[in-house]
Order: sequence, then C-alpha cells, then structure tokens
Amino acid sequence: MNDTLLDLTGVGLAFAGNRVLQDIDFNVPAGAVVSLIGPNGAGKTSLFNCITGFYKPQTGRITFGGHELLDLKPHLVTKAGIARTFQNLRLFREMTVLENVMSGMHCRTRSGAIAAVLRTPRQRKEEREIEAFSRDCLRFVGVDDDLDREATTLAYGHQRRIEIARALATRPKLLLLDEPAAGLNSGEKEDLIALIARIRDERGISVLLIEHDTGLVMKASERVSVLDHGVMIAEGTAREIQNDPKVIEAYLGQDDAEASLGF
Repeated sequence: MNDTLLDLTGVGLAFAGNRVLQDIDFNVPAGAVVSLIGPNGAGKTSLFNCITGFYKPQTGRITFGGHELLDLKPHLVTKAGIARTFQNLRLFREMTVLENVMSGMHCRTRSGAIAAVLRTPRQRKEEREIEAFSRDCLRFVGVDDDLDREATTLAYGHQRRIEIARALATRPKLLLLDEPAAGLNSGEKEDLIALIARIRDERGISVLLIEHDTGLVMKASERVSVLDHGVMIAEGTAREIQNDPKVIEAYLGQDDAEASLGF
C-alpha cells in the first residue's frame, strides 16, 4: 500500500481573488481507504472537483498513476480510472435502475454511433456485455430487485447505492465518494462501511471519501486528512486526528467540538 495512486502537489484554487484551496499536498496510496474531513466550507468538494476535472487549479500538479490530470476534461478523467458520486444525488430521471448504471459504462464503449444505428453484431455483443456488467455492479451493492423501475422512485438508501453502482460500472481504479452517508439511517451507514471495505478488498479499488459523519470515517478509513479554510491542517489515523489541537480548534465553531468529531 506504499505505491501512490493519486498525488496532489502545491494545488491552489481561487475564484475572483478568493482563495479556496491553498498549496495542497495530498495523496492516496493504492489499495487504501482515505477520508477527507473538515468544517463546512473547508474546500473539500472543491478539491474533489479539481481532481475530477470540473475545476482547474491555478497552481500545482495532480497526477494519477504517474500521469498528469490537469489538462483532462471530466470524461477523460473518468476514462483514466477515477469515478465519483455526488453529495446531491444525480440519477437520471425517467431511466430505469439498470439504464442508470449502464450509462456509467459509456466511457468504456468501443462501438461508434454508426454501429449503434446499424445494430452490428459487434455493437450487439458489446451491449450485452454492458448489461451483464451493470447487473453485476448492482448485485455487488445489494440492489438486486426492481431493475426495470425508474431509479428515482426507489427508497433513498437504494438510490445512493445505485449511484455507487454506476460509478463502479466505469471500472475505476479510484472511487471518490462525496458525502455517501448523507440521509442514511444508522443501519444503512453500517452497511455502507461494509460496502466500502468490499469495494477495496474484493474489487481492488482505492476509495477517497468526504464525510461529515466522523464516526463512520473512523471505522471506514486507514487515514484521515483534515481541511480548514482551504488549508490541509492535519493528517494521520483517526485516533491521531481526534487529539490534534488544530483539528479540535477548527471544529470549535460548532456546538461541541468533541461531539462534532464523533470520536
């Protein structure tokens, strides 16, 4: 787990002169589950957006598997092997559960538009493979039924898992989860912790998650990094982070620092 998969060096981001991220050094080792925490407005989602090509930092470098990401559009970042979910669900309305997940494999398709129109044997074979793998991803996350139902009509916890399945359908090497526990009950959160472990252990996919539920973070992660006002202020195990004075100070604006850290 010493090989670095994702590496950020000196990353800086600003909008209209306002610094959002300042000189960020951060990495995710291959085979790791890493969490990124911090108070609201710390810059966590902005960091995700830099990694995935939605934002372009003004300074620094971002490499993945040794290859530079900064010049890549989001769909090419996905093709390179980074998938993500979003804090707010982004399932396609009027599409079934299965169709939503199949859409995630678009970046891996080989048949072009003409083949799709002509329904060539190669295109039909590829479509069968896409459907089979999408069904496998849904089985993996525990959504086995109602594959032909409109995805947005399912229970919220199932919709969260469908979005994870769609991300897995891109065949990533690194999965970015943005607030995956938001809106889940305690039982669903325990299931999520187990799913994150299985994604790493059974699929060989590294995981980077943003999460406010720091109790979940402690159980799910080998390493935790803390952002505050766009600055990386701490990094270590969950136990080390909970006792870090800078981390406690960053959370003092909330009702109770220790409670907010959830340790």
